[in-house]
Amino acid sequence: MLPDAPLLSVKNLETWYGPVNAIKGVNLDVHAGKIVAVLGANGAGKTTLLNTIAGVIDPFKGSVELSGKTIHGLDPDKVARGGVVLVPEGRQVFPFLSVRENLMMGAFARANSQDLQADLDRIFSWFPRLLERENQHGGLLSGGEQQMLAIGRALMARPTVLLLDEPSLGLSPLLTREIFSIIKRINSELKTSILLVEQNAAIALATADQGYIMELGRIVAAGPCAELMAKEDVKDFYLGGADSETRQGGQKQRWKRRKTWR
Repeated sequence: MLPDAPLLSVKNLETWYGPVNAIKGVNLDVHAGKIVAVLGANGAGKTTLLNTIAGVIDPFKGSVELSGKTIHGLDPDKVARGGVVLVPEGRQVFPFLSVRENLMMGAFARANSQDLQADLDRIFSWFPRLLERENQHGGLLSGGEQQMLAIGRALMARPTVLLLDEPSLGLSPLLTREIFSIIKRINSELKTSILLVEQNAAIALATADQGYIMELGRIVAAGPCAELMAKEDVKDFYLGGADSETRQGGQKQRWKRRKTWR
C-alpha cells in the first residue's frame, strides 16, 4: 500500500435489499489513524454501508479493500479476522453472558492469547462501570453500559478499522459525550482508524477528521469536517438552532425541497 493510499477503500459500491437498491455507487476512503463520520437521515443507507463493509451483506457491485486487499464477499468472521470489526446498531451484546464473558467473545478471532489481560485491564480502565459489573449479565446493563460493553468487545479483537453504527443511539447527552471521548481516546492512543455512522451530526463532525453525507443511498457531500460544518446546507439540515428531535422531524420536508448541495 502506498504511503498516501487509504487504509480502507470503498469503490462504486452497490448493495440491494431484495428489490430495494439501498447503496448506489458509493465511494469512501478511511486513511490510517483517522476518524471518518457518515451522516444522513434515516433510510439514507448508512447502516447498510457498514454492514456491507463488515461482510454482513454481500455487495451487488463495487469493491471494499483493506490495505489494497479485497475483503468484499468474505464472511463476517473473516472480515473481522482481517482487522475490520463492527459495533452494530443496538449494541447486540450477549444478554446471558457476563460482562467479562462478552468481552472475551470479542477475542475469538485473535490468533494467540497474548496480552488478553492487558487489553481487558485497559478496557476496564476506560469503562470503570464495566469493571464494577464484571460478573453481571450483559442483558441487565443499562443502554449506556451496553454500548460501552459493545465497544469494549470490539476492541478485544484489536481492530485495524473500527466500524461504529450509531454509538449515541438512545443515550443521554452526558453519556454521549462520554462515549465520544472514549472514541477519540481509542483513535489517539491505539491509533485505530474509525468509521462511524451517527445521527448526532454536531458531535460526529466535532470528533471526526473527514465527513460524508448520504442521501437515498448516495454520497451527496464529502470533505474535511471543518469544511462541512461551514456549508450552509449542512448547517441548515444538521446544525440548526432547533433541538435534535425538531430537526429530525423537519428534515424529511427539507430533503424534498433541496435541489443541490453547494
